[in-house]
Amino acid sequence: MKKGLYIVATPIGNMGDISFRAIETLKNTDFIICENPKHSLKLLSKFDIKKKLIALHDHNEQIVIEEIKEKLNKKVFSLISDAGSPLISDPGYKLVRFCIQNDIYVTVVPGASSVTSALQISSIPTDKYIFYGFLPKSKNSIVEFIELLKKNNLTSIFFVSSHKILSLLDVMMIKLPKRKMAICKEMTKINEKVFVGFPAVVSEKFKNDKKNKLGEFVIVVEGNKSFKEKNVNIHPLIEDIIKKLLRKFSLTDTVEIVHKIGNIGKKEVYKKALELQNEK
Repeated sequence: MKKGLYIVATPIGNMGDISFRAIETLKNTDFIICENPKHSLKLLSKFDIKKKLIALHDHNEQIVIEEIKEKLNKKVFSLISDAGSPLISDPGYKLVRFCIQNDIYVTVVPGASSVTSALQISSIPTDKYIFYGFLPKSKNSIVEFIELLKKNNLTSIFFVSSHKILSLLDVMMIKLPKRKMAICKEMTKINEKVFVGFPAVVSEKFKNDKKNKLGEFVIVVEGNKSFKEKNVNIHPLIEDIIKKLLRKFSLTDTVEIVHKIGNIGKKEVYKKALELQNEK
């Protein structure tokens, strides 16, 4: 194995979801960087993996980097989270950035992710989606966040803790009563449950069982089907420039040139360039 950092995905629930490559990587690593050593020991013990653990969390990431920076290109390090794919609303970003900036080898050992798992099981469109991380803390912030989703035509995914789930449902019933949603909990575990439907229906199902309110949840919300992006008019002069550039350059290069020189959004330039290319 090359010396450097391996970003290793671990199961989100069912221990059987760890990959052969992940196990082999962890067995052949020198140090395992994790959020909570006590939590990670359960997984490592199951697969008879005994390595030195380094705790890394939001408040000590820079300190850990300083402590191990001289070893990063001389030893094999593995980064794991408490569950699932590291760095997805978990610490590790600064460490990976440091490695990339200092030409230290970094690779990924992919695996389970609660984000993609929830998307797959939600029965909500999967072609275009956006991940928001954790739901905001205050009630006002939650209301503002849901307002943001009103015009969003993408499927939205975010995490919610147990003490905010009821507040979220109350706001959803008022602000987005006709938007399909899914609450996913304990995915891949024995007590896996998914509640799908309009907010009022989901809320009724969810509140009937007190056990449902425990743990952490992944929420999937349908995009606004009626929302259409406003067409941005491209000046005829810019259109003419795009046409001429397309004769000599690729679509991608043309978009990049016009975007930089004309200070126009790439999306708008791409739409017009594609339209002109198809006409041709």
